[in-house]
Amino acid sequence: MGARSYYVYIVANRIGATLYIGVTNDLVRRVYEHKSGAHEGFTKHYDVNRLVYFECFDDIEAAIHREKRLKKWARAWKIALIEKDNPNWIDLYPEIAGG
Repeated sequence: MGARSYYVYIVANRIGATLYIGVTNDLVRRVYEHKSGAHEGFTKHYDVNRLVYFECFDDIEAAIHREKRLKKWARAWKIALIEKDNPNWIDLYPEIAGG
């Protein structure tokens, strides 16, 4: 059995607007679900589907811990985290999906 990766990610609907933080073991699939509106809920209602930030972890417990901490951060800190590596809030999905 190979090593598994886990991801904490942030999706947004546009620059500086609504944010959603989640954790998954398949980032491409999960962001695709956000983009396609596959599930009813917050991200579908607010059209939150632009992948603007993610981190990779080898341990699910570490990923969940990081997700919970990020959710408690002040909004300004979350925006600063995104803009440190992605100042233009470019959708990172094409990069991770291979096209």
